[in-house]
Amino acid sequence: MRRTFLHLPAAAAGLTAAIALALATPASAQSGEPPRPADIRIDVPVVHVDVPAITKLRIENGARARAYQGRNSGPEQTDRFSRKVRVGRDGRVSVSNISGNIVVNAGSGDDVSIEAVKRTRGSQSELADVQIIVDERGGRVDIRTEHERNYRGRDRSDHVSVDYTITMPATAALDAHSVSGTVKVTGIRGGVRAESVSGDVTATDTPKLEVAKSVSGEVMLSGVTTDGDLTAGSVSGNVVARSVKVHSLEVGSVSGDLTVTDVTCDRLVAKSVSGGVAYSGSINKGGSYDINVHSGDVRLALANPAGFVLNANSFSGSIRSELQLTIGGDSTAQNRDSRGRRSGMDNHSLRATYGDGSATLTVRTFSGDIIISKR
Repeated sequence: MRRTFLHLPAAAAGLTAAIALALATPASAQSGEPPRPADIRIDVPVVHVDVPAITKLRIENGARARAYQGRNSGPEQTDRFSRKVRVGRDGRVSVSNISGNIVVNAGSGDDVSIEAVKRTRGSQSELADVQIIVDERGGRVDIRTEHERNYRGRDRSDHVSVDYTITMPATAALDAHSVSGTVKVTGIRGGVRAESVSGDVTATDTPKLEVAKSVSGEVMLSGVTTDGDLTAGSVSGNVVARSVKVHSLEVGSVSGDLTVTDVTCDRLVAKSVSGGVAYSGSINKGGSYDINVHSGDVRLALANPAGFVLNANSFSGSIRSELQLTIGGDSTAQNRDSRGRRSGMDNHSLRATYGDGSATLTVRTFSGDIIISKR
């Protein structure tokens, strides 16, 4: 009998749940006219998971991929795993899981503490068929789950999930990936990449967070301060970012709202197909801010911006601003109607300047309002 193990490659080969949320800029928006239906083109979002084993796993062994959601169908059997290894304060830890949660907390010292619980509602013998592998090499620790398969004429699927609780040096770097389960990271000061295919991703007090993504789940992050770039997105779920200070911020969702609060960045790209965008933060001098929505409102609460040039378009919605914008040399504070709109202006398309006009702010929505207010 030949035995083999199904597993994700180390660090899930990057497990890039890359979310391509491209909304093309309509020609009419470039000309300053309101976008027409024929002008609005939405490239179908591409979800690329760079792990071939995941596809094979789901096709040939779907029961395992659903084990986490369906593990309440019988008496629970458990098996605990505990290990401590040295990684160093400048090391890197990677955790790859197929079914189950990953919780990572910051600790002191140079060691990584690994606590895991294997769970099944099936036979007790299934627990032995799932292995927790820990590889150590030169300042790096790789932790992964491997599920055994028996090739003897037919497939045998287990019903095992594994929940990890990892405590690691606060200054070390982390890669955490789960196929079916939540990923939660707290207090890690080194570089962090956290991703899940089916589950929520939460990162708190992770100043050097680089990537937070889910294909099907909420993405919530806070306490990020870095000179680098941050990408956060979900195909099906909301994205919430609070207390973020980065050079470049990219947030996106196919089906979900984007809420960005208390944010400072030089570059913003926010895209949603079905969901609104709410941005509360600063507009930096010379910065670039691009917000593109197909179906949803865009609400901007700006904190004393030095100035920007606004290009705004909405096919089915209005554009309103509390800030005193200048259109063709005339302040929008003049000739306002009862709803705060400038009389005689096209309320679906607007090009205007505020302050010194040093930053660029581009906002497009096909079906929704654009509202700019003071923070």
